[in-house]
Amino acid sequence: MIFHALRFFFLLLLAGVAAQFMASSGIPPWLSREWIIPLFLLFGVAVVVTDIAIPRKSLTALSGAFFGLVVGMVAAYGLSLVVDLLIVESAMRPEALVRAIKLALGIVCCYFAISLILQTKDDIRFIIPYVEFTKQKKGGRPVIMDTSVIIDGRIADIADTRIIESEFVLPRFILDELQAVADSADKLKRNRGRRGLDMLNKLQSNRNVDIKIVDVEFSADAQAEDVDQKLVTFAQQVDGRIMTNDYNLNKVAQLRGVEVININDLANALKPVFLPGERIVVKIIKPGEEADQGIGYLEDGTMIVAGGARRHIGEDVDITVTSVLQTSAGRMIFGKTDDVVTPRRRER
Repeated sequence: MIFHALRFFFLLLLAGVAAQFMASSGIPPWLSREWIIPLFLLFGVAVVVTDIAIPRKSLTALSGAFFGLVVGMVAAYGLSLVVDLLIVESAMRPEALVRAIKLALGIVCCYFAISLILQTKDDIRFIIPYVEFTKQKKGGRPVIMDTSVIIDGRIADIADTRIIESEFVLPRFILDELQAVADSADKLKRNRGRRGLDMLNKLQSNRNVDIKIVDVEFSADAQAEDVDQKLVTFAQQVDGRIMTNDYNLNKVAQLRGVEVININDLANALKPVFLPGERIVVKIIKPGEEADQGIGYLEDGTMIVAGGARRHIGEDVDITVTSVLQTSAGRMIFGKTDDVVTPRRRER
C-alpha cells in the first residue's frame, strides 16, 4: 500500500511539473500543448514499470554506480583539458567536433568507471572504506520462525537463555496461518493456535530478543506456492535461517540450500549423555514389553527401559545403564536393577 501511494504521488508531481511547463512561454514551436501532460505521464509510467521490473534493489550497486559516475566525470574533465591542449585554439578550430569528442570521452569514461566499480564492488572497501553500505542489525543472520516452532513453545524458553543473538523474523503470512489455526472449528487445532499466539506475545514482551513482523511481497509464481515454499523463498531473499521442528519443511529447506535450526535436534543435543556402567535413579511408572521390564522417564522425556524393574512400579529405582539407543524420535536408555542376575551359559 505504501509503494502504491508513493508511485501515485510521483505521477501526480510529474503532472504538476507538466502543468507548470504548459503555463510558461518557453514551449518549443514543434511541441503541442496538448501533448505535454501525456508525455510527462508516459515518462513517469515508464519509470514506475522499470522500478517494478527490478524486484530486488541493491544499495551496494547503487552506491557503486554513483561513485563510478563521479570518477568518470572527473576523468572526462581531465581528458577534456588534454583535448584543448592538443587542438590549438584558432579560427580554423572545429568547435562542433571538439564538443563531440569531449562528450564521447565523458560517456566512455563514465561507462568504464561504473563497469569497473560494479565488477569490483566487493573489493572497493579496501580503497575507500566508507563507500560500502552495511545494514546494522543485532547479531548474525535473522532467524525466521514457522508456525510449528511457535506452537511448540520451547522457543520462548530458549530465548530466555540469551543463547540466540540474532533477530527473530515472523513473516506476515505465517502470522495469518497461525490466526487461521486459532480460529479453526476443530477444538484441538483451535487450542494449538491460541497457544501459539500466547507464545508469540511472550516473545514480544521478552527484552532479551528482537522480534519483527514483516510484510512480504512475492512474484506471481511464488504467490501460488504453499506456505512452506514461501517460507523457504523468503529465507533465501533475506539470507536467513529457518527455525522449525517440521520434518518436511526441514527437508525442503535443505534441498534449496537454506540453513535450518531444528528444535528437536537442539533438544536431543542438550540431553545428558550416559555411558554403560553409570548409575541413575528413575521412577518406574509402567511395565515394559518383556516379562521383567519396567519403564520410566527422565525429566527431559528420555525413556528408560530397565530389566527387573516390573515389580518396582511406582518406586524410585537405582538403574545401571547397559546401552543407549539414539533414534530419530529421540533417545532410549536400557539398564537393569541391582537384583537382576545375568544368566550364565551352562557348561557341558
